[in-house]
Amino acid sequence: MPIRIRRPFTAGLLAALLAGAALLLGPVSPAYAHNALRKATPAQDARLTTPPAEITLEFMQKLNPKFTTITLSDAAEQKVATSDPEVTGTKGTITVDAPLANGTYTVAFRVVSTDGHPVQGSYQFTVADPSASASPEASEPVATPSAAPTSAVPTSAAATTASASPVASDSTDGGPGTLALLAGGGVLVLLVAGAVVFMVRRRTAG
Repeated sequence: MPIRIRRPFTAGLLAALLAGAALLLGPVSPAYAHNALRKATPAQDARLTTPPAEITLEFMQKLNPKFTTITLSDAAEQKVATSDPEVTGTKGTITVDAPLANGTYTVAFRVVSTDGHPVQGSYQFTVADPSASASPEASEPVATPSAAPTSAVPTSAAATTASASPVASDSTDGGPGTLALLAGGGVLVLLVAGAVVFMVRRRTAG
């Protein structure tokens, strides 16, 4: 008869301990979630017929202006002149100094999450303005008189545009979020171990 009483009591105690541990560990993940890009203008892989005057990135969390970097590069991986990022809440905006020529461009960013972890990534978009060209057309050679005949060297110009393939990367490092999860896991293990020891002692005493 005593054994039938102890088993439900022990099972109830274990269930209560596990439920309490779950409540402690549950809020840890959202509190230490890393920042992430939510929306970009121009969007990733966008093909624009009009060059953008500015680029705006919207993130999941608020940005720190001191640790927010947004850059723009052309297909030759050369930096395009832009303003410093203007940060408002979760948004960061840069202004392009001069109209962009036709071609593929890469937007790269680096921000810091609320837990102090750096997050970085990049993506591409293409400018395809039908009224502009990516490179100047070759001019026809002007004939000049000479005493000796010279051979003509054919010249040609071709405009090349890199394909718009998304390049996205996010890098984060372990830190306070990982430590909090490990601490919570240790608390859970101690609670379960204590419950098992309590159950064994009660059975031995019985």
